[in-house]
Amino acid sequence: MLDLIVSTLTQGFIYALLSYGVYITYKILDFPDLTVDGSFPLGAAVTALLLVNGVNPYLTLLVALAVGALAGLVTGLIHVKLGVRDLLAGIITMTALFSINLQIAGSNLSVERAIDTIFNAPPTMALFGGCSLIVRKLIVSMILALIFKVLLDLYFKTKNGLLLRAVGDNSTLVTSLAKDRGFVKILGLVISNALVALAGCVVCQEQRAFSSTMGTGQVVFGLATVIIGTTIFKKFDFVKGTTAAIVGSILYKICIQCAINLGLPANLLKLITAVLFLVILVLGNVKKGSLKKFGERLAPKTGKGR
Repeated sequence: MLDLIVSTLTQGFIYALLSYGVYITYKILDFPDLTVDGSFPLGAAVTALLLVNGVNPYLTLLVALAVGALAGLVTGLIHVKLGVRDLLAGIITMTALFSINLQIAGSNLSVERAIDTIFNAPPTMALFGGCSLIVRKLIVSMILALIFKVLLDLYFKTKNGLLLRAVGDNSTLVTSLAKDRGFVKILGLVISNALVALAGCVVCQEQRAFSSTMGTGQVVFGLATVIIGTTIFKKFDFVKGTTAAIVGSILYKICIQCAINLGLPANLLKLITAVLFLVILVLGNVKKGSLKKFGERLAPKTGKGR
């Protein structure tokens, strides 16, 4: 039971990296970016190829960030420079990346047990060698999630970070400040997909495998985690969006694990994800609708009282 809890937390922290990326596009840029379903396996494909060729596992983290950033750049250029709608721009890049991923690593690529990953490489073993593998995975994934959370929180306080937030809230304001909102939007997509590809990289090293279909439904997962997290902390303004993303990711993974423990087949995981996401959206809409109707009923009574 303890191993199951540790494993679920590990998955939550790893996929928090993906949630950060979706948080930037969905909550900050208001950009429905489907590139996620392509950039996630892109990071995994590049990582698997590099690992089997003897590249340092820590170096693969940087390479995954770079290729993910490139994917986001392509989507941004298609949208901003070519004038393609945001949703279609993401679909175009996602479709192209599926073929690119196949060219990089084929449909499947396994990483042998003898090959080091970030979870058992010498530096990791020097620090956490006394822990079991499952505990090392939890520690390393948690450290990565917290490092990038802090980096994002610091970035959002900078001038560029504030401009990024302004693009989604009020793009006219950015233009009035003599800033190119198109460039800011591209920058947001670059950062977002870099984080998503990094998540794919870590997942590949954790599972020691790449699959061409592993990106399917990742954008749905990311949206669900962001919605869960932001809904929970909606009334707590002091809670940062990155914190909400981490909590949402962990809670979502817990829900998925509970569904599997109830006896649902593992091959229905994507279906469970879609249904759970639908339930979250419906409950959110019902809650908003109920509050609105309550307000409408209350308004006439208040008026009569006056």
